[in-house]
Amino acid sequence: CKSCIVKYLQTSKYCPMCNTKIHETQPLLNLKLDRVMQDIIYKLVPGLQESEEKRIREFYQSRGLDRVTQPSGEDTVGGDPMGLPYSTFDHSRAHYFRYDEHVSLCLEKQSSSKDKSKAVLQQKYVRCSVRAQIRHLRRVLCHR
Repeated sequence: CKSCIVKYLQTSKYCPMCNTKIHETQPLLNLKLDRVMQDIIYKLVPGLQESEEKRIREFYQSRGLDRVTQPSGEDTVGGDPMGLPYSTFDHSRAHYFRYDEHVSLCLEKQSSSKDKSKAVLQQKYVRCSVRAQIRHLRRVLCHR
């Protein structure tokens, strides 16, 4: 688990498996979350995800900190000047990624009566940084 690895790296600068030297001054720099493994564990162990969320909430409450999970004012129901609809999103169930990770998005055209004459998308997939905001993706889609 991550806490065991962190404790180990406080005393040693070598990998416990292959004995390779890890970053000497910042050994925790290369630790990355394994989202797939985390999802599997959450599905295998009933109630673990809820208890983790509870522990995180208690941690922030005990220190008097606010846990920011949703940017204020960005997700509203309605539309924008480009005609793309906004939608609400439950950020409490979302995945949170490291800032250097990338995500791949699959674009599928939703058919409607007025858009039947438009061509099929040439590039179906978009790969972007997790830091990309919805407004950036909107701009990319509008230029296609």
